[in-house]
Amino acid sequence: MGARAAFLVLFLVSMAVCATAAGEQGPGYRIIVNPANPVTELDRRFLADAFLKKITTWESGEVIHPADLAPESPVRRAFTRDVMSRSVESVKSYWQQRIFSGRDVPPPEFQTDEEVVQYVLKHEGGIGYVSTTAKVGDCHVVTVQ
Repeated sequence: MGARAAFLVLFLVSMAVCATAAGEQGPGYRIIVNPANPVTELDRRFLADAFLKKITTWESGEVIHPADLAPESPVRRAFTRDVMSRSVESVKSYWQQRIFSGRDVPPPEFQTDEEVVQYVLKHEGGIGYVSTTAKVGDCHVVTVQ
């Protein structure tokens, strides 16, 4: 391999490493809750269980109303991977089984961050995730542990 080819290979490898590192800088989403909710931090396990409806009420007794983005959303993929340690497809399969057995229905799915924000504002127990650039209005942004 000539010096030019070796340099090109080295350059492409370094670009791929940089792109991967840049993708790992942040999760690409923020967790939001209704402004009436005093929560400021949530554990990943609690979040996963809330979105799978294994936990259905907040500590206050208020019913949890989770809101999902559409399955094709990159924000949903990041949230599902980071919080649930699953793929979106795996979560959809989980919900198909729950629906078929008559046990529950999945959280509503929205096309845009704005729709998620509106849903969370409408429901006192509302919780959702939006992109890091979304305008969240009066919703509280929650830290994930």
